[in-house]
Amino acid sequence: MTNLTLAVKFKRGDFSLLVEESIPLENVTALFGESGSGKTTLLRIIAGLEKKAWGKVALGKTCWQNDEKRTFLPPHKRSIGYVFQDNRLFNHLNVEGNLRFGYNRSEVKNRVRFNDVVDALNLSDLLLRTPHSLSGGEKQLVSIGRALLSGPELLLMDEPLSALDVKRKAEVIPYIEQLPSNFSIPVLYVTHNLEEVTRLAPNMLLLSKGKIAGKGKVEKLLEQIDLWSVTGRLAAGSVLNAEVKTHLSDWGVTVLTVAGHELRIPAINVRPGTLVRLKVQAKDVALATQKPVGLSIRNILSAQILSIDIEEDVFAEVLLDIGGVNLRARVTREAVDDLKLTTGRKVYALIKSVAFEEQLFAK
Repeated sequence: MTNLTLAVKFKRGDFSLLVEESIPLENVTALFGESGSGKTTLLRIIAGLEKKAWGKVALGKTCWQNDEKRTFLPPHKRSIGYVFQDNRLFNHLNVEGNLRFGYNRSEVKNRVRFNDVVDALNLSDLLLRTPHSLSGGEKQLVSIGRALLSGPELLLMDEPLSALDVKRKAEVIPYIEQLPSNFSIPVLYVTHNLEEVTRLAPNMLLLSKGKIAGKGKVEKLLEQIDLWSVTGRLAAGSVLNAEVKTHLSDWGVTVLTVAGHELRIPAINVRPGTLVRLKVQAKDVALATQKPVGLSIRNILSAQILSIDIEEDVFAEVLLDIGGVNLRARVTREAVDDLKLTTGRKVYALIKSVAFEEQLFAK
């Protein structure tokens, strides 16, 4: 595992950024925050694209910038691949030409082989096509391939799915998910979309107003009420690690297992035995003190209340244990009082299957 060391500050107009962190890079790390929080600016500083930024940037033992020692490596000298929001492909070159551009510019030869990238991103049928003839998802895959062929030690991705619809996102995201294992290259992934974070990133950095507001495991950060000003209260909830058990094709349903429970979601194109991560929004979880019958909701999980936090005049945030895994529910204060909900009480958590229909899995 390599550490990215940052001790940087930057100011432009009314916006200022100050980040002092040592970030362990493994698999995909999400850099999450609201628009204007400084996510893209920080990525550009790491890449050497913001010359007015002051401080230190180092990857492992290699220092890319240290203003005290007057060290500043230009972007092409840093072993970084950069994938932008817009694909920035060369329209006068075909796909193969765009890919070989990244390969030919690299000063690190043969770190990643051309055919390995083409195979991993399923680009062989696109090589002779021009960017104008590609879908948005195909363009981003070519952009990712070009960045990989530059021979990077770190891949920076700046909201690469933001311009794609849900279907195209679901097609592209498995390729991004497999990049670290396929090429042994860590990814720093900028997004303001929690669904992408849930699918891709075990770890997350929260950026707010130019400063790191939190860092750590995604599932833990999303549970923290004090961070909801950054993660968003309405989108807050839990991340569940589940295993695909079977598919009920007659009903268009996939059955998962999580913490000893079965969970039914709209069918996904994933083989049984595959591990998946699901985001459950707190607002999609209802509670019952007795196991209900004659109900259309398919997911009824036995649980125990860990804590109850009164967050607003109307609502209460309830943290549940569903067998060693935490699940959060948002209910009204009236419901807490009427059902006599208290810490330690056994309840049932109810989750509609349709709550998962926008999750980023290939259909």
